[in-house]
Amino acid sequence: MTIEHTPETSVAALPVAENLLLDQQGLSSSQVTAVLERVMQAGVDDADIYFQATRSEGWSLEEGIVKAGSFSIDQGVGVRAISGEKTAFAYSDDVSLPSLKSASAAVREIGCVGGRQAAALPGAECPGRVERYLPLNPIASLEAPAKVALLEKLEQMARALDPRVKQVMASLSGEYDVVMVQRADGQRVADIRPLVRVGVTVIVEQDGRREQGYAGGGGRTDYAYFSDAILKRYAQEAVHQAVVNLEARPAPAGQMSVVLGPGWPGILLHEAIGHGLEGDFNRKGSSAFANRIGERVAAPGVTVVDDGTLSGRRGSLNVDDEGTPAQQTVLIEDGILKGYIQDTHNARLMGVAPTGNGRRESYAHLPLPRMTNTYMMPGKMDPAEILASIDRGIYAVNFGGGQVDITNGKFVFSMSEAYWVENGKIQYPIKGATLIGNGPDALTRVSMIGNDLALDSGVGTCGKEGQSVPVGVGQPTLRIDGLTVGGTGVA
Repeated sequence: MTIEHTPETSVAALPVAENLLLDQQGLSSSQVTAVLERVMQAGVDDADIYFQATRSEGWSLEEGIVKAGSFSIDQGVGVRAISGEKTAFAYSDDVSLPSLKSASAAVREIGCVGGRQAAALPGAECPGRVERYLPLNPIASLEAPAKVALLEKLEQMARALDPRVKQVMASLSGEYDVVMVQRADGQRVADIRPLVRVGVTVIVEQDGRREQGYAGGGGRTDYAYFSDAILKRYAQEAVHQAVVNLEARPAPAGQMSVVLGPGWPGILLHEAIGHGLEGDFNRKGSSAFANRIGERVAAPGVTVVDDGTLSGRRGSLNVDDEGTPAQQTVLIEDGILKGYIQDTHNARLMGVAPTGNGRRESYAHLPLPRMTNTYMMPGKMDPAEILASIDRGIYAVNFGGGQVDITNGKFVFSMSEAYWVENGKIQYPIKGATLIGNGPDALTRVSMIGNDLALDSGVGTCGKEGQSVPVGVGQPTLRIDGLTVGGTGVA
């Protein structure tokens, strides 16, 4: 797969954002500036005001019937002040001058607290504005009957693929998000963020045995993205996963080589490695990767990047929620730890430049260092050769849920589609397999890297400190040796 970055365009989000978030609320830019200046007069290190207006919808179809439909409008403003390691934050869903003044009065108090430990903040590189997605409004891109018809078509496609399909559930969601950040340095930055997603769940039955499969995707675009070809692919993937599991045997347990397929299996990389490379965990010393810059943390050939600049991807951003341009950040290069992902606050305290990874769920949340699209770069091996190299082991094509402890990197992941491999050939599908290991240790056990880098289809959502944000993951086919597999079967 080729990773493409979009060329510069002339799309300007700021006039739209100012009209929606200021003009229509009876606010002027000079009033906002005056409020922020008053916060800074308290002697704080930094401050910002974050405006947001969001329109979102969701539709679900089950057995040909619309089971749920929702539409919501939310807007608000958050005011933040930073002094050393301390942060004061206040927010309101009332975007007005009195609310702004009240919030600013609340956060100014932090400037009166002693013990400031500010460090110099290198300037973030601000190239010419590059748009990673168009300022589309997905909700307005289709009428309600057409949205229902899209889900009906997806259901019909799934049912037509196999007579064993007994139940189909389809869902659609869209979001139109307008944000604007007023920073203490005088910059005002805005972004218009569309986001769509379609998913399908199928249940198949054979000889009294029932299995489930899921597929879906989307990105920062509108509903026109979901062509018949894409919908058919989702239906095929969901039915395939469910039908394969009808024949699956209990997974064997033990220590063995595991081949991870390309694309969504990169969720393991995201959880077990990516979170451990977020700057706040490393500044506090709670990550397994703390104080290891320049050290070998992975096998040769392993290069991991966080890249918010990919065109139309679910995790991509034009600017982050602090107004810093998104960028590609090399985290691990050829096995050597190169850096962490940073927001402005954490970057200041660590004396490094922000990386465009300051993200928040909404105006009611503080920004944190968060991943965007995190993936491993491809190697040179043919995926078929990697699979053929396995004497006895597992080929994991797809993953379900998982858990990770970032303090030590230990993870547990369940496989939703996997196969037992002997003598380089797939023998039969397995179910109930869990992958157990340690992220930093697993990286050192990567022995083969494929040339087939793929990103996920656009379904990822990442949680941290109670906040959820859209993300992307990806990787090529990988062979990892000596991983522990949990299961109840015998190979």
